Amino acid sequence: MSQITDSAPAGAFPRLDWVDDVLSPALRSAVESLPAAESLVAGYHRGWCEADGTPRPAASGGGKTVRPALALLSAVAVGADPSQAVPAAVAVELVHDFTLLHDDVIDGDALRRHRPAAWLMFGTPAAVLTGDALLVAALRVLTQAPPDRAGAAVRELVGTLLELVEGQSRDVAFEQTQEVSVADYLGMAAGKTGSLIGCACALGGVLAGADTVRVGGLREFGRSLGLAFQCADDILGIWGRSSRSGKPVGADLAARKKSLPVVAALAARGTAAERLRELYRTPHRPGETDVDLARRLVEEAGGRQAAEEEARRHLTAAMRFLSLARPTADAYRQLHDIAWAMTRRES
Repeated sequence: MSQITDSAPAGAFPRLDWVDDVLSPALRSAVESLPAAESLVAGYHRGWCEADGTPRPAASGGGKTVRPALALLSAVAVGADPSQAVPAAVAVELVHDFTLLHDDVIDGDALRRHRPAAWLMFGTPAAVLTGDALLVAALRVLTQAPPDRAGAAVRELVGTLLELVEGQSRDVAFEQTQEVSVADYLGMAAGKTGSLIGCACALGGVLAGADTVRVGGLREFGRSLGLAFQCADDILGIWGRSSRSGKPVGADLAARKKSLPVVAALAARGTAAERLRELYRTPHRPGETDVDLARRLVEEAGGRQAAEEEARRHLTAAMRFLSLARPTADAYRQLHDIAWAMTRRES
């Protein structure tokens, strides 16, 4: 099996068909092992089926499987076959779906992957329970890895889960906090986003039997990449297109969420920043006109530029950390292409 695809041009997302080929059987097995009700909700959430269980075409289902790709390629980077990291790839994808199901409930987001969110179709209790079931399934998958590596893998994931909870908690708290600094935001994003991407890369190294130095380099590569990705995602959340993201663009502004461009703009000086602060202090929920105004004010106050600069800074750090893992040349090239595409997505 050829595990490395051709290098992608800058900004284009590398083809990850090989990831689906390696991942899909094990991932479907893990989801199908859940109780029937939770398995149905998880299958719908991933785009595998309709709400009544009717299968959907393979091309309809969920996302670019970036985290599994990073796990598999991290194993390749330290000289192993990607098959050794399949439990890692499955586990991080299950945890990712767990966080998405719960995030949609917490945020009240009605769309996920261009379709009604699972909580809207099946109810909040079903969505929450399915997220819980996916988390248990992720841990179970790792316990089935080779015994000499399973323990370290589970410890890696458990540590990440604690960071995820803390990051999500801080994100929710920011909604009620008047002043959030860029440093505060990046600390939250390191837990909410960076931790799982770092875990994906570290788990690939752990299950490949890499030493602690190389695993550490992979982990920090992923963590910094996760921060860069979150910065880019925040930009798309304000200036992107729903057809690309699968979620309503501007929803974060309507909910007065403090994404990075907003945090940077609120902390700035000048007329645009002051008007934005006044808009965020008003008690009523912003309408479409208010959202359009907020979008313009954030850009005028320098929020977009600040987020773009943070994305570049963390991407540079990610590639520096990747070098510490002493990756093979082909894996480095592929990881570079994925990292570049994750942070240079079309708006």
